[in-house]
Amino acid sequence: MISTVVWGTGNVGRAAIRAVEAHPALNLASVLVHNPDKVGRDAGDLGGLDCELGVAATDDIDAVLAAGPHAVVYAASGDIRPDEALDDIVRAVRAGAVVVTPALYPLYDQRNAPPEFRDPVLAAIGDGSGSLFVSGVDPGWGNDVLPLLISGLGSTVDAIRCQEIFDYSTYEQEHSVRYLVGMGQPMDYEPMMLLPSIPTMVWGGQIRLMARALGVELDEIRETLERRPLDATVTTRTMGEFEAGTQGAVRFEVQGIVEGEPRIVIEHVTRIHASCAPDWPTPPGGGDGAHRVIIEGRPRIEVSVEATDEGENRSAGGNATAVGRLVSAIDWLVDAEPGLYDALDVPLRPAVGKLGRKQP
Repeated sequence: MISTVVWGTGNVGRAAIRAVEAHPALNLASVLVHNPDKVGRDAGDLGGLDCELGVAATDDIDAVLAAGPHAVVYAASGDIRPDEALDDIVRAVRAGAVVVTPALYPLYDQRNAPPEFRDPVLAAIGDGSGSLFVSGVDPGWGNDVLPLLISGLGSTVDAIRCQEIFDYSTYEQEHSVRYLVGMGQPMDYEPMMLLPSIPTMVWGGQIRLMARALGVELDEIRETLERRPLDATVTTRTMGEFEAGTQGAVRFEVQGIVEGEPRIVIEHVTRIHASCAPDWPTPPGGGDGAHRVIIEGRPRIEVSVEATDEGENRSAGGNATAVGRLVSAIDWLVDAEPGLYDALDVPLRPAVGKLGRKQP
């Protein structure tokens, strides 16, 4: 069994505990938390399971890493603390662990990552013989392995479009929704996630990964952006009120330009309420959100993925699929040479040993 640590127990960490517990080759060895109120709580409770797992959460990072775990699922956020997340991850890799995480966007396309992100990881791999694989859902499998797999079904491919269409009122990350994305802020507010070049920093790696796999050269990467205000004040279950006249919907594209045309496109359509920007794309099956891939060509192919978890919550479902991709890669990474890997290196694997397996 591969001894595995889950580091962080928020939206991603809850799903990580469940995924590690369900994996037949992994053993949940420790759970690391930052909040002192969570110290001592059982992992089953923190993971939303109906039983105790006999693993008490701790904040003692030194002791956990000194025990020599084979793997670490780093589930703490890197959105507003990238330097701290990088330090944590480097520490775990230097301890000899295989680390999987969605936390550091620049390392999704590790070959083109800035030296300030890539070099410390490579040094830690050299020191401790650990490994790192960074991926998620979008950015992640929704705009790397899934569209590439589907593209192989076409005779000709004119363009690839990956869409995330989501109602963010289902999220439980108020700081990110209000301040990083700008929902509920005045229309002259400039949210960090939408500043020029930031979408390319986050999703440009996925464009480059797809271009590399498809064997095409990119002329450049472009960005487009549209924003819409709310017509009326809305109230959300998790984040309270969003006032009329403030930002209620965002639509942007990150475009990979090939021979002068946008051929590889990642598009986000994000709302805080379904009433805002009703003329923009909506989830194909209705509901709160979906990830869709459209292959323009012959034949035209369209695939929509709608995942739910934690009481039919599609935001939680998306987090769970990101975790599933990462946790399923752990035993492959343990058998591979130490290194820094990306989505084109690590195969998307079937659920070996999981069919019919019940979880508490």
